Amino acid sequence: KMLITVLCTVLFMGALPSLAEVSQGHISVVLLGATGDLAKKYLWQGLFQLYMDQVSSGHSFTFHGAALTALEPGQRLIFDVLKKLACPPDESPNRCAVLKDQFLKLSQYHQLKTAENYAVLNREIETLLRQEGLKEAGRIFYFSVPPFAYTDIARHINSSCRPPPGAWLRVVLEKPFGHDLESAQQLAAELTSFFREEEMYRVDHYLGKQAVAHILPFRDQNRQFLDPIWNRHHVERVEIVLKETVDAKGRTSFYEQYGVIRDVLQNHLTEALMFLTMELPANVSSAKEILQCKLQAFQSLRGLEKNSAVLGQYQAYASQVQEELQKAQDYISTTPTFAGVLIHSDNLRWEGVPFLLTSGKALDERVGYVRVLFKNRAYCTQSETLRDAAHSQCKAKQIIFYIGHGALNTPAVLVSRNLFRPVMPEGSWREAVGQSDLHIFGQPLSDYYVYSPVKERDAYSVLISNIYHGRKDFFITAENLLASWGFWTPLLDSISHQPLRLYPGGVENQHLLDFEMVSGELAFTLAEPVELLNPNRLMPSDYRTIQSKFRQSPLVSAWSEDLISQLAFDIEKTASRTVAHSGQFHLALSGGSSPVILFQRLARHHYAFPWKYTHIWLVDERCVPLTDTESNFFSLHNHLLQSVRVPYFNVHPMPVHLNQRLCVEEDRGTELYAKEIMALVANASFDLVLLGVGTDGHTASLFPQSENGLEGAQTVVLTESPVKPHQRMSLSLPLINRAREVFVLVLGKGKHDITTLLSRVGHEPRKWPISGVSPSSGQLVWYVDYEALLG
Repeated sequence: KMLITVLCTVLFMGALPSLAEVSQGHISVVLLGATGDLAKKYLWQGLFQLYMDQVSSGHSFTFHGAALTALEPGQRLIFDVLKKLACPPDESPNRCAVLKDQFLKLSQYHQLKTAENYAVLNREIETLLRQEGLKEAGRIFYFSVPPFAYTDIARHINSSCRPPPGAWLRVVLEKPFGHDLESAQQLAAELTSFFREEEMYRVDHYLGKQAVAHILPFRDQNRQFLDPIWNRHHVERVEIVLKETVDAKGRTSFYEQYGVIRDVLQNHLTEALMFLTMELPANVSSAKEILQCKLQAFQSLRGLEKNSAVLGQYQAYASQVQEELQKAQDYISTTPTFAGVLIHSDNLRWEGVPFLLTSGKALDERVGYVRVLFKNRAYCTQSETLRDAAHSQCKAKQIIFYIGHGALNTPAVLVSRNLFRPVMPEGSWREAVGQSDLHIFGQPLSDYYVYSPVKERDAYSVLISNIYHGRKDFFITAENLLASWGFWTPLLDSISHQPLRLYPGGVENQHLLDFEMVSGELAFTLAEPVELLNPNRLMPSDYRTIQSKFRQSPLVSAWSEDLISQLAFDIEKTASRTVAHSGQFHLALSGGSSPVILFQRLARHHYAFPWKYTHIWLVDERCVPLTDTESNFFSLHNHLLQSVRVPYFNVHPMPVHLNQRLCVEEDRGTELYAKEIMALVANASFDLVLLGVGTDGHTASLFPQSENGLEGAQTVVLTESPVKPHQRMSLSLPLINRAREVFVLVLGKGKHDITTLLSRVGHEPRKWPISGVSPSSGQLVWYVDYEALLG
């Protein structure tokens, strides 16, 4: 019998303690895409390593390589790969030769194309186990295939190739898991119809990198040192970096669809970010606890905006795409091959700490690292040359998880000697003894405690071992995956047509890709020369003379970014003037999407704003709980209030949620808000009201043909919106018109038609409520960007 023969041979060579121990059952490993690049480079070697490690574990194995290739050519391809398999350097040559020979005998090729092929494979596994008299422990199916093939393969496995009851199934899935949030949700839903979540192991091979995998254990084992300093008071910034010297040549069909953010940042670097920012669970080996802490960390991340990223593309990329994908000579790719992204977390531990995620192709070196740089408050009087690195508090303080390559060319954990001597597991990490003359981040290696793995292992070998042991904490769950895509998708949408900085590649890049943090945003440090493609085209300055009035009121027009900058400046100027005159400033803000970038601008750039003396009111609110993402207050809080110091009692959300119900007239929420305004705002005249305009001409939550709020004595009203959520609370038009100043913000091409219409119509608030805005003793100013004004 084949398996018994194999086991006896291994036993004879001393690999097994006794044949009786082979009792835990049989595992069938099916590698789909067995002739592909990933399988050839890493997966077969990883499976061989698993066999070497577990041959005496009590399990028996067979390995089934599968692909669409016909049987004979497939067998030849597999044999060519298997004969090149290598043992670790510390393995004895004799044992290595025996194990390799047995692994080859236990490995076979199958063409898996149709449902019948899968049924045949299932019968072969059952027949083999029956003949050998072995019980089945489980089956591993490793999907090393493109994601578009997942659903069909999953269907075949589920219907024809599942193990019998009592045996487990583990399905291993390679990235990419979708292209954005929507496609990831769709793929997750499709796979869930065939497999349970506990059966799916989504691979991010970075979780198998020894330095990355050790971040959580390091934090856990060094709690006594890290607890006081692992926070915003002590950490200056964090860098998570993966640089590559290779370009995308030969992979442009993949790269054109994904780009560097989807390929590296959304998965590899984000997982490292989670390990750093998540709260430590009580048990760092519990996959369930780790997932919960990760999800909480995701929820604390501040949303990314277009200005959170700098993007580049190496110069040869366009011609490579044209050549490999047969694109026309004038084809322009907007796919970034370099990205730097600034991320902030709004939880109390990390508030204000910048996390920089950077990756790119065709850069000056191949290296990956996670660097935590601590603040240094010391001043050292003694000359630097006389200082001992272990005791000098003036030297940089940092912890570096060195992923590999670069100057060290090995995974490592480095801790500055002036921080603490870390606790490291003796069996798996050892302190580097010989201190070379290498410098890491400007400091000699002797300034660090340096630890490297006792046994360096390939990431895929680590992950395959974890699949065998059922260690889910090394893999990406569906919730984790969707949280990550939910975070990255808005940025990907906003930069889809953003201009890219071209760079030559390699050392020639010089300082071209250097970037800096400016008021919570990222910008390249060097200005890029700009070539004017059409000298006759009107520039923004030419548009300023088009008109200075709109509907007989002052008009400010510019490109959207400049317009928001001017509007924020004007609001601050009005606030400062009003506070100087009357001691306080009452500002009423509208909801919707347009004000969001204004809120962010005020939060990040206007540090002289008199927030301490400002009262914030809502112009309108949706009838949802204030914690609902649809709530205008929720948006205002996320994008402005949590970043500025407005006194708690100066914030006045609309009372839409009373007595555990929403906008019920009997609860008199409108009367409560009206009374609050009368009590605090002199003459019920706001100092400034900010409004927007809907495509139907509505403003605040006053809609065409509204029964309430367009006229009459009521100051706060309930209204009905034509879109969900239908119920709203709003300031009335008469109350808005009592304001000292009203600013109306109109942005985007989508508002061009209504802007044009409003320029022609008169005072008809029942048709177009915005046309009824006319402060009785104040000023109305329109802020309209060029896209809305000119189309």
